[in-house]
Amino acid sequence: MPPVSSDSPATAPSISELSYEQARDELIRVVGQLEQGAETLEHSLQLWERGEALAQRCEEVLVGARSRLDAARAAKAPAGE
Repeated sequence: MPPVSSDSPATAPSISELSYEQARDELIRVVGQLEQGAETLEHSLQLWERGEALAQRCEEVLVGARSRLDAARAAKAPAGE
């Protein structure tokens, strides 16, 4: 597992700019930090909120990929199917 980032959630990159892989990797780091315990309750809450947003970003990218695959399959399917 990559080292835990020292970036606070407030200084981390915008989630909407992250690729699926970047969001997934950061989510893994955030979960690791939460499991280790943060210094303060506030920091734990910030990590939790960022983790939720990262999970949502991953879901959005996966749904988009699924839609693209469905569209590609529909375009290749014969007209009678």
